[in-house]
Amino acid sequence: MLGASAVAQQGPTFYKDVLPLLQAHCQSCHRRGEIAPMAFTTYEEVKPYADAMKAAVASKRMPPWFADPRCGRFSNDPSLSDRQIQTIVKWAEAHAPRGNPKDAPPAPRYAEGWLIPQPDAVFTMPVPVDLPAHGDVEYTYEIVPTHFSEGRWVQMSEIRPSSREHVHHAVVYIRPPASTWLRDAPLGKPFTAGDMVDPKAHAEALATTSDMLLVYAPGSEPDRWPDGMAKYLPAGSDLIFQMHYTTNGHGTTDQTSIGVVFSKGKPMQRVLTLQLTNHSFVIPPRTDNYEVYERGTLPNDATLLSFFPHMHLRGKKFEYDIVKPNGEIEPLLKVNYHFHWQLSYKLAQPIPLKAGTVLQAVATFDNSDGNMHNPDPSQYVKWGGQTYEEMMVGFFDVAVPATTDKEEFFERKKGSPHPSASQLSGETLVISWIVRAWSGAR
Repeated sequence: MLGASAVAQQGPTFYKDVLPLLQAHCQSCHRRGEIAPMAFTTYEEVKPYADAMKAAVASKRMPPWFADPRCGRFSNDPSLSDRQIQTIVKWAEAHAPRGNPKDAPPAPRYAEGWLIPQPDAVFTMPVPVDLPAHGDVEYTYEIVPTHFSEGRWVQMSEIRPSSREHVHHAVVYIRPPASTWLRDAPLGKPFTAGDMVDPKAHAEALATTSDMLLVYAPGSEPDRWPDGMAKYLPAGSDLIFQMHYTTNGHGTTDQTSIGVVFSKGKPMQRVLTLQLTNHSFVIPPRTDNYEVYERGTLPNDATLLSFFPHMHLRGKKFEYDIVKPNGEIEPLLKVNYHFHWQLSYKLAQPIPLKAGTVLQAVATFDNSDGNMHNPDPSQYVKWGGQTYEEMMVGFFDVAVPATTDKEEFFERKKGSPHPSASQLSGETLVISWIVRAWSGAR
């Protein structure tokens, strides 16, 4: 038997020390069929990457997380502690010892093909979309009826493209039966705004007041709302898939699906996705640290849950703030933006906000030659749907009473407070409920 001093001198092993970290922080992506290019579920899979893993965790490139640790705390932060990083570093430096398989923790149970538990329902675009090898692809839509005879509350949802490498983003909207949005659009096949002959229908494809069920972008997570919170699907609703595809030299097809897990009972609170969006910026050529602002007032009381910033290849930083009545700025989230890892940031402690609260989003762009991802630093850059153009969208999620209708939420109650001039510093803006952010509308 080994003495106490000998045991203390033993370094970390895979089964006892490293595998638990991989299960908790890495395997949601690093397993077969998921977004990572290699699986980290067995010793044989992991050992060849020990040195690369050491470098990635020591530099904090992995697990991916881009929030400034000095600003806010977030429940979905996958970051490793310094002690956990050292465990992996020492294990790799010791030539990745296997250890005793009996020390391995139980393997996590995943629903095959999903990050959420096995969905209660899956909705798939009825027809695959043919994607060319080159050129721009106009935003593509498909309508999928739910055939629900009663309203359903969705606690979890996940969008799964069949061709991830071609999807810049996907949005699934909820179209209730009373909505006239895209009622003249074709059913059962893909279509674009360009296919809509009627000017009114064409314009409707570029803006909507419909709720978002979920947004997908590279690296984004499924929605998982805590017990007592969910999104609402009215009886008879349709799901409208909006797909932004990019080409990469290889033609293919995509047939995206969304899986949903229903709440076990009627929740106390309804989740709404809102946004702060600026469409009117112009970024000068060869300019770094170009800031674009947007402010809006919360029309009624709500509880702030999470953030999802979106920019394109010139995106550098994104910040969300509360602007206090005296003009003081209270930062909520600061992100070093990464286009290929567009993460959501879920508050560890949701924040109750009163009607009249002014929220601010600040996007910082790098249109300089020093941005290795910049499509063309010589160009003035405006809002646009294609990846070589830019967007400034500050999505955020709030919880409101379950009985609240979205349109009702945007009606200011009599006597509700209004922001002061020092808060808005100009024109009064109301947080947008008309979703233009992903549509290319200008």
